[in-house]
Amino acid sequence: MSERESMEYDVVTVGAGPAGLAFAIRLKQVKPELRVCVIEKASTVGAQILSGAVIEPEPLNELLPEWGRNPPPICVPVTHDEFWWLRDKQRAWKLPTPPQMHNHGNFIVSLGALCAWLAPQAEALGVEIYPGFAAAEPLFDAEGAVCGVRIGDMGVARDGSHKPGYTQGIDIRAPLTVLAEGCRGHLSKRLIAKFALDRDCDPQTYGIGIKELWQLPAGRVAPGTVVHTIGWPLDPATYGGSFLYHLDRDRVAIGFVTGLDYEDPMLSPFEAFQQLKHHPRIRPLLEGGQIVSAGARAIVEGGYQSLPKCEMPGAILIGDAAGLLNVPKIKGTHQAIRSGMLAAEHVAATGRAEGWDARLRASRVVDELRKVRNIRPGFHRGLWLGLLNAGWETISAGHSPWTLKNRADHAALRRVDRFQPPLRDWVERTLPPRDRLAGVYFASTQHDEDQPVHLRVADTTVCLTRCAEEYRNPCTRFCPAGVYEIVGDGADRRLQINAANCVHCKTCDIKDPYQIIDWVTPEGGSGPNYQNL
Repeated sequence: MSERESMEYDVVTVGAGPAGLAFAIRLKQVKPELRVCVIEKASTVGAQILSGAVIEPEPLNELLPEWGRNPPPICVPVTHDEFWWLRDKQRAWKLPTPPQMHNHGNFIVSLGALCAWLAPQAEALGVEIYPGFAAAEPLFDAEGAVCGVRIGDMGVARDGSHKPGYTQGIDIRAPLTVLAEGCRGHLSKRLIAKFALDRDCDPQTYGIGIKELWQLPAGRVAPGTVVHTIGWPLDPATYGGSFLYHLDRDRVAIGFVTGLDYEDPMLSPFEAFQQLKHHPRIRPLLEGGQIVSAGARAIVEGGYQSLPKCEMPGAILIGDAAGLLNVPKIKGTHQAIRSGMLAAEHVAATGRAEGWDARLRASRVVDELRKVRNIRPGFHRGLWLGLLNAGWETISAGHSPWTLKNRADHAALRRVDRFQPPLRDWVERTLPPRDRLAGVYFASTQHDEDQPVHLRVADTTVCLTRCAEEYRNPCTRFCPAGVYEIVGDGADRRLQINAANCVHCKTCDIKDPYQIIDWVTPEGGSGPNYQNL
């Protein structure tokens, strides 16, 4: 084996999302002489970014004061907020919009398009951005500190042999590595465990967000309208809700979030989303329209009490890699950008990872999380107690003398013999997509069939024995892309992993009740190629 090539930088950033790009831009603004690169596993910047997304513009105003003169391609000012409780499959009540969800002065954007727009701003300042290169593992120096990342090899066959186009990945070395991978990042997860960064906090918690972009007949869309719903098709014990954002050019973005602390082993978040679209409050808007793009992504929901230590020797965590999303606001982009800017100012001043965690915790980023820390865990006991608790926390501005605890999502799943599924009373569907495989088509996901499977199951016998008996293989339902199947009969039964379908949502890594599924990054450039999600 030849010696691996390497490149040297002052700072390497993993992830070209809003946090990583904001960090790189701000660092070059403050200290332009530093050599800064950004590594992105997607084929192009923004291709694997998925979010609602309504953004608060204040951090972007600070980062790029003139951005409004040349805004991102999708950037619609919010004109109207609505909040609905869907009582059942027919009825709905309009409720007052919670204060945290008021969006006056905010903008509806495509976060993927926003990141694709931010990338040239960074490059104009001298940041080097490398899409299509997956950071497969961290590098460590002689003292055990992080000193960069190793790019995954290209052209490796499923059996581990080298194909004719094999290219060895290079090492990118730097005194400081910034992890901006987003929710449940592959390297972030490993390094949090290695350095025990979560030793003094609650387990992180998550939701799964599934989103579709629709092109509708002319005249139906009211640009700038923001609609959120709670209730049906979920039962009161399951946290979640929907968003519907009216864009320009007769387009709407619709999505559904299911908290991954749900108990029902038979629940399918994908099916719940498809049911939602058939409610009388929503179906007339979509009928006759076409899906343009679709996808899914895990959402970090733990907040203040699940915030890990955000520094380690040689590296720091920013954005959703740290877990900075404000769940009651349903927003994380402003937190990501602000944390990236703050981290850049820290690095410019000190050149070190040390001190970053204290600076972050003393900032308005974490102060915002502290004020709403009890709202999401308040829903562990159901919708109604959760709403009452949310009202109290809003009135008291988060000054309750207690902090509610978070629990690991995989531990919430109930065994089939100890759980009575609710009567869902779901409807027959007619709107597309017809099933999860059809949904994968709209994600434009691409993986070479002959590459190593990036969904590693530590012991597949568990799937065919304990999991089949105790949970009836929930991976076949919680995965929104149909990656996991139990095929065959009798002694020939086996777990089939359709890795080429994967949309990189990370749900399996989170919700598997035995924690034996490990999502690792596939070959660079593989995965979904979202359009304006």
